[in-house]
Formats: sequence, C-alpha cells, structure tokens
Amino acid sequence: EIYFAVFYTLESQLIMVHTNNESSICIGVLALQGAFLEHIHILQRIPQVSRVIPVRNVEQLDSVDALIIPGGESTAIALVAERSGLIEPLREFVRSKPTWGTCAGMILLANKANRTKKGGQILIGGLDITIDSFESDIQINHVTTSSNDLFPAVFIRAPIIASINSPYVEVLARLQCTTGETDVSAIVAVKQGHILATAFHPELTNDDRIHGFFVKLAIDFLNETKS
Repeated sequence: EIYFAVFYTLESQLIMVHTNNESSICIGVLALQGAFLEHIHILQRIPQVSRVIPVRNVEQLDSVDALIIPGGESTAIALVAERSGLIEPLREFVRSKPTWGTCAGMILLANKANRTKKGGQILIGGLDITIDSFESDIQINHVTTSSNDLFPAVFIRAPIIASINSPYVEVLARLQCTTGETDVSAIVAVKQGHILATAFHPELTNDDRIHGFFVKLAIDFLNETKS
C-alpha cells in the first residue's frame, strides 16, 4: 500500500555534482538495494553537495563525509551488506559521521525492531528508538516555515517508531490523522545528534528540502568536529 501525506513546518562510478567550496560535502548513498538512484538525483540539485558516491564497498564508504541509507527491503539490504563485509564498517560510520535512513534505512538505524521477519533483522543501530512496521497531515520541524508551506510525503509499507528510548532523540514529525491501522500521532521522523531518520520517502517527490536539511545538518556537524 502507498500512503500520501503532507508535512509542514517544522553506479559504481563517482557522480560529480558541483565545484568544491568551503561548505561543500561528499555524500554517499548505500547502493545495495532500494531507491538509491532517486536520492542521487535529488542530491545532484543541492549546491553544497560536491560529489555523490553510490556506496557498495568499504573503500567507497571510507571516501564519503555523510551517508544516506535508502528505502527498500531492510532484510535484503542487511543481507547484502553482511555478505559484502559492510555491517561493522557501517556501524562504525554511523557512530561518527552524519547518516540519514529513509523507511528501510530507518529500520536499519534503530537499536531495536519489533515484529521482524522469521530469523530476525540485522540492524546497524545508532538511534535509541524501537521500530514497528505498519502496512495525512503532520507537522515537521526544521524543514518548512509555516502551515501554508507544505511538504508532500510518500509512505510505502512504512515503519513507525514504537518508542523513544533516549532524551537525546528529537521528534521531528508525527502523523496527524489515523492512516490505515496506524494511529494518529505515530512518530515518523526523528533526529539524534548527527543521525536523521524518516519513515517516508522524500526521494520519491520533487521537493528537495529535507535533503537540503540533511546536507546542512551534516556540514554543521562536520565543521563542529573539526573545530
């Protein structure tokens, strides 16, 4: 099932985007399965992004400043990552560098997942949240400026956040109406330090504001760690 909602206020090769400047950044998109090309296409429009690298191995992961883990099938992404020797490098990356997970990526970034498939779900971790799965109008902080400034969002068999397990996790967005069997006020976007997670798919819209928000978050974090 595909749900559309509105948020308001709040391939192995290197892909060149813009000329480097002092506030530019190299972003990787984990390209093992899922909607990684859609993220790449949007990142190409962000002026501060100097390079976008589809990440399929440790060498490519080590070459990027920040990472997006795309939507797709979380079990498949984890399985390919494990077979590629990427699980532990990804865990190390998430501990120290800006990372954004969308949909399946949010599941992988959670420290705990409920109702997983038989055999369990390999998690990268990093976010002090517990994930549930579920088969509209909401409010999102830091991205838009007013109730008249709308952000279109797409949910596809999306996860929700069942619990926040740390005071350091900031809730950015909740559902504001019941969607299918998912209750109103379900948490669908969070930030914890340098980690961002969304249950929806900004890459499937033409709106690049959340990508821009992540780029700014990443640049600010990296500049702070350098100073």
